[in-house]
Amino acid sequence: MLTRKTKKIQSNYESVATLEEVTIGGIKQWVLIRGENVDNPLMLFLHGGPGTAQIGFAPKFQRDLEKDFVVVNWDQRGAGITYSPATQKEELTIETHLNDTIELIQYLLKRFNKSKLILVGHSWGTVLGTLTAQKYPQYIFCYIGIGQVVKMQEGEKVSYEFTLNKATESKNQKAIKQLHNVKDTSNYMNYLEVQRKWLTKLGGSYIGINDYQLIYSNMLFATEYTLKDWFTYMKAGKQCLEALWPEVLTVDLFANVTKLDVPVYIFAGRQDYQTPSQVAKKYFDLLECPHKEFVWFEHSAHLLNFEEPEKFYQECLKIKRQLA
Repeated sequence: MLTRKTKKIQSNYESVATLEEVTIGGIKQWVLIRGENVDNPLMLFLHGGPGTAQIGFAPKFQRDLEKDFVVVNWDQRGAGITYSPATQKEELTIETHLNDTIELIQYLLKRFNKSKLILVGHSWGTVLGTLTAQKYPQYIFCYIGIGQVVKMQEGEKVSYEFTLNKATESKNQKAIKQLHNVKDTSNYMNYLEVQRKWLTKLGGSYIGINDYQLIYSNMLFATEYTLKDWFTYMKAGKQCLEALWPEVLTVDLFANVTKLDVPVYIFAGRQDYQTPSQVAKKYFDLLECPHKEFVWFEHSAHLLNFEEPEKFYQECLKIKRQLA
């Protein structure tokens, strides 16, 4: 709890288990790299949020993945342990994060002597993942979208209506009142705090996992973050969200990304109403790409790789076999 470290991996092959700073975009940014065999395919995760860094959460849920992939988690600019008080709000843009993403990909490919990697985006990370796959397909074996963002304005409308309907069905007067009070989304941080709180309580954010498994057990037992890091985590996440959310609300892949030159796999939680799966399915149906698959996770909402880690692992194995 006082020093950052990641557990070593015992393997019959050349393994890798490192938590380190890498210079990306002119600043030091933290990456966690773990795998039982460095010859396995690289898999880079782009975390959600903006600002919901993943290094402190991921290792607990990716043990099986490490058998068959070199798994890379990255705390993005301004987030998690990459957070720095020196980071300016003006730095936190989609373009800057996109540039960081491609620089990190190039670094990883050179370091591990690979030509391509598997790119996985979650939630906000799907914005980066889709745009990266569009601009730099030469570096991408395939793209996997979890909680795929498509058109933010449409997704937020569906998410709000789901939450309000659930509150009405359960006759939760407190939720109904608070949701009506934030219907005007101009104060977006207040809107997000209230709407996401009730979305989670009413089963549209995560259902296959509880707060202890996801958050508190990691605060107590995970070694990649110190206790101080967990407190900084909250501050960093808020800063990233405040800086990026207005721009994120303008995202519209229906208008701007209707074709990709890489295979695409959309993994969708059946109960995901944070980035509603019904919108992701509509996007999937119109998207043109060399190969595409839409996979439902029946017992999940927005955090399916944490809610159903075994199924997630098995689906990734299928993809690995297809790429072989």
